[in-house]
Amino acid sequence: MLTRARILELIPHKGTMCLLDEAVGWSDATITCRAQSHLSPDNPLRRNGGLAGLCGIEYGLQAAALHGAIVAGGPQPTGYLAALRSVEIFAARLDCPSFGKLEVTAQLELRDMGGLIYGFRLRSAAGADLLGGRATIVLPAAVGGLT
Repeated sequence: MLTRARILELIPHKGTMCLLDEAVGWSDATITCRAQSHLSPDNPLRRNGGLAGLCGIEYGLQAAALHGAIVAGGPQPTGYLAALRSVEIFAARLDCPSFGKLEVTAQLELRDMGGLIYGFRLRSAAGADLLGGRATIVLPAAVGGLT
């Protein structure tokens, strides 16, 4: 298990922008994290007194970033979100106390020199699907090569 302190060392998100509390399991292809920042009034993604379901994408992207750092053995250069696909939002808001701790999973679907594709999913503590989708991440060397 990785604690929040270790997660902060591995991903570029700092302070309250780090939304994950712990990583509870991982392999070369997947990671499972937990978070309760969706209930915090200090969550930087909150707007108009609530946390929109769409914000769950950031949880999935942070899990993917953490997975990349764990697999690589340390912090990695920041990647850039290039595309989102097949995003399904099942909860209009994430700040519902009945959701309990969120389970955030990310699964590496493709890795090449130019970037990565991760599938991601958010579930409530009881296992209800809250959000899912796929993200394409472009790596810095590939971005530099486009100029």
